[in-house]
Amino acid sequence: MKAQLHTREIDPAEGRWKSRLLNLLLRLLVKSGHGRRIDIRKLRKQFERLDGQAPKTFPTDVHRSDVNCNGVAAQWLTPAHCRPERVLLYIHGGAFVAYTPEVYAAMVASWCRPLKTRALMLDYRLAPEHPFPTALHEALDAYRWLLGQGFKASDIVVAGDSAGGNLALALLQRLRDEDAPLPSCAVLLSPFLDFTLSGASALDNARHDPIFTPAFAIGIRGFYAPAESHGQPAVSPLFGRFDGLPPLLFQVGSTEMLLDDSVRAAAKASAAGVPVHLEIWKRLPHVFQMIAALPQAQAAQRNITRFVNQYTAWDG
Repeated sequence: MKAQLHTREIDPAEGRWKSRLLNLLLRLLVKSGHGRRIDIRKLRKQFERLDGQAPKTFPTDVHRSDVNCNGVAAQWLTPAHCRPERVLLYIHGGAFVAYTPEVYAAMVASWCRPLKTRALMLDYRLAPEHPFPTALHEALDAYRWLLGQGFKASDIVVAGDSAGGNLALALLQRLRDEDAPLPSCAVLLSPFLDFTLSGASALDNARHDPIFTPAFAIGIRGFYAPAESHGQPAVSPLFGRFDGLPPLLFQVGSTEMLLDDSVRAAAKASAAGVPVHLEIWKRLPHVFQMIAALPQAQAAQRNITRFVNQYTAWDG
């Protein structure tokens, strides 16, 4: 039975000039250097510089500690006043090849406080040194570790952005196929779900996307998985089955090349009976939620909090 698809186009007036300035800077500093010939060392240096711009004062009431989850490196973020039985399992983006732990810790910690939850941030091994299926297997291992530690699936929320959104959806589909207990819901920020780049927005938004180019998307996907696997659901979860999945929230920018990854996935999930919320944020860049100075990022966080509280027993 088809479930209702809640679609919203969001264009708040507050912060509009900031987002326009951000888009301009991204075009000049990021998109201009995104060609098909990708130097992994240089790309990772860019991510390191981005990570160095994370807030220097991490919240003192959020404790950070490293943890080994069945051989998978991760970090706990634990607010002082959290409910320890709650877990937000966060799977980071970074085009499968890079990680910015300080930027992600700042964003995820800001989610943890209103939700009164801990977060487990995965530090999965990166491509091209560790290509598919390493990252997906490590996400599975970490989820199983949580269950083994006594956490109830109903008290776990899975979230991920970009490449991490790909891994989050592939994780849900694999858990469903294995008849494993599923998390209560999932939050997907600008997920990269279609390695074949078959969505209309991959071309239609190529000029408008302030970060990505078709050449970069074509180049980066080869570091994670070979071309012959790009249509497989484990690599492109858009082509997987959506029946039986938990409620999903998609947040994506209207000018992103990846816009149709979220739009098509939301439609397929709804057709399969999954409760889906799709938010299309006008003229906002890829994973804008990481930019704490944007009022739109704060508004997106409030929507995430409402969604999670709607599909868990966490409200309170």
